[in-house]
Amino acid sequence: MPNDYSDDRLRLVARLYYVDGLGQNEVAKFAKVSQAKVSRLLALAKERGIVRITVADYEPRRRELEDRLAARFGLHTAVAIKASEGLESADLRRSVGHFGAAPVDALIPPRSVVALAGGRTIHELVHHLPAVRTKSLTVVQAMGSVDSSVNAFDAQEVGRTMAQRLGGSFLALNAPAFIPEKRTRDALLALEQVRGVHEHLGRAGVALVGLGTLSNSVFVERGTIDAAMARELERAGAVGEVCGRFFDARGRECATPWRDRVIGIRLDQLRAIPQVIALVSGSDRTAALLAAISGGLIKSLVIDEPGAAALLAAAPAPKPAPKRPRP
Repeated sequence: MPNDYSDDRLRLVARLYYVDGLGQNEVAKFAKVSQAKVSRLLALAKERGIVRITVADYEPRRRELEDRLAARFGLHTAVAIKASEGLESADLRRSVGHFGAAPVDALIPPRSVVALAGGRTIHELVHHLPAVRTKSLTVVQAMGSVDSSVNAFDAQEVGRTMAQRLGGSFLALNAPAFIPEKRTRDALLALEQVRGVHEHLGRAGVALVGLGTLSNSVFVERGTIDAAMARELERAGAVGEVCGRFFDARGRECATPWRDRVIGIRLDQLRAIPQVIALVSGSDRTAALLAAISGGLIKSLVIDEPGAAALLAAAPAPKPAPKRPRP
């Protein structure tokens, strides 16, 4: 496009269109140009800085909910993302992932070892992390593969993406998450390739995990848990699952054969990590969250607004301070 239009003429076009609200046909008549040229003149006005479009800042977080969550549960960091009631699960995951990416990035120091789980919400978040490529992280897969059909939400793919975006390397845990026999599981853990990655999990300074339930778990969804095992876990009091480990209402791993057949980070390893960030969307994981917090499995939480409200509503009332005897 010719660049010989004066700034004054571009200001005229911009004023008529943006300030006075005239249509492009009317603007063309004022400026004595064709209607087709008006949009090109407006683009040129932006290039020269005559038009500067600003958008009022949007606050995506519910800060008052965050303060209440942190105070009530003793969390290091709480992030509550605005969301309207009635949104579909995919919409909640998208919001939590998009707006949770910046605060999660701030919690990951450079040169950290990061234990990373898979999941749809984590997938959304990782793809919205800033592509700085300078953090020099060691991202470690926190749980073996659910099955042979690896998809975009599994830890292998999410981990590679995180290492690429923030910078660093990715260590894959090349083993199934669930082994039918404990003896075979132990033999796999003894292999140098698997053992070395598993040992890195013990050095993690940050973990990014999701929480499942017995009725909403990737293992149930993909058929790893059969009906008999589900009943056994239910009898053992399972209310939540993290990295393949099912736990009860006090955050203790359920004493079933399942725990001796899993390849993934142990709950004692998870508790020892200084910064464990749970990424949750939806309010169906309230019981799992209460148990995970009670058991010291998570230190920080990123959640949508309805989920945060449900968590606070379900929390037992704090015990009143003992009365001091009168002097």
